[in-house]
Amino acid sequence: MELRYAVFNAALKAKEPFSRKQRQDRMQFFITKMGIQGGERIIDLGGSAAFWGDCPLPLNLTIVNLPDALVKVNPNGHHNVNFVEGDACDLPLILDGSFDIAFSNSVIEHVGPIENQIAFAKEVQRVAPRFWVQTPSIWFPIEAHNHMPFWWAYPEPLKRKFISRWKQKLPAWTEMIEGTTVIKRKDLEKMFPTGNIWTERFAGFPKSYVIFS
Repeated sequence: MELRYAVFNAALKAKEPFSRKQRQDRMQFFITKMGIQGGERIIDLGGSAAFWGDCPLPLNLTIVNLPDALVKVNPNGHHNVNFVEGDACDLPLILDGSFDIAFSNSVIEHVGPIENQIAFAKEVQRVAPRFWVQTPSIWFPIEAHNHMPFWWAYPEPLKRKFISRWKQKLPAWTEMIEGTTVIKRKDLEKMFPTGNIWTERFAGFPKSYVIFS
């Protein structure tokens, strides 16, 4: 068991340079597609200030996250950052159109069942006239969160067997895996009917979807 988790952690470290390059490329695509000039008011739903280190242009960021997930640290001195505790599926204290852009990176698949995902999508479109929402693709051979090959095709008994083992070693991580509900492209388009879809690919496979407006 110890060897298995050592191999898992080694694999994560080995892929970090590639992951960082992908994050940088994705950030550059965001800057280009959204016409970022600097100074934009961006609300990041479920994110962190550290994520924005790859953006060289100064921004006015509001980071919204649940109390136990909100890290009130800004390692990037060129951004103005405000931290807000809240549930991105229900933000009653944030007025309609308060921001220029609503942003979310790999969060909507973690908010719960379809009802929560729809509520999240509505809040994204309510708080800003423009949005950028990224989520992993179910069709990528390696699952984005647990790194298991073809995870979503496993029979439920086999999934439960893995989950049971993981809980013994990594309970918090396993809770995140259990709470992940991937979203198909067609469902993403239904939730954001005014959005445009960009499919991020790796080795020819759809790795993630970004819907933006």
